[in-house]
Amino acid sequence: MATITVIGATGMIGSAIAAEAAARGHHVIGVSRSGAPSEAAGAIEGVKYRTGDFSDTDAVVELAGESDVLVVSTASGRTTGDWEPVRTAHRGLIAARPGVRLFIVGGAGGLHTGDGTRLIDAGVIPEEYAEEPRTFAQVLDDYLAAPEDLDWVMLAPSPVIEPGEKADSYRLSDDTPAGERVTTGTFAAAALDEIETPAHHRARFTVADA
Repeated sequence: MATITVIGATGMIGSAIAAEAAARGHHVIGVSRSGAPSEAAGAIEGVKYRTGDFSDTDAVVELAGESDVLVVSTASGRTTGDWEPVRTAHRGLIAARPGVRLFIVGGAGGLHTGDGTRLIDAGVIPEEYAEEPRTFAQVLDDYLAAPEDLDWVMLAPSPVIEPGEKADSYRLSDDTPAGERVTTGTFAAAALDEIETPAHHRARFTVADA
């Protein structure tokens, strides 16, 4: 079994990935700025929680050294309205070039319509909600430009992602949405399938409920 560290392990997507990884018998380290949640707040059995912040690159690299896979599922800009620190933290991680596989939870805004236009540029996402998906589209560009020896993969959700159990099956796609909707359970299952049997390297892909 692998040691999987999930940064953002108390968030909507990060907690689903941590739960799926623990259920499959992996050693899971869950990292969040608030540390371990209470049982009532959704603590996951089998997850070892730690307090940490994605912006602390040195601490993140140290965590990577303990891990087979480092999952980054953080969207801290939602609480502050300032998304630049999120991109800065990803750039810091890229520059550090940890010798471990990075699994990045991306955003749907960087996906393309049939004619190649990014969703964020196609008017699909209202402008008042556009800063987050625009930031993650930029984060994808940063990883695509990363040194060749950085081992990373990014999984983007469908345009709609919401809490829910995993579907019986799912669809994958590379550049265009695989469907309109995905549950966090399905997203987590696709994430762990990729972690356990890597099929994408230095690339972004996306998932939807079948």
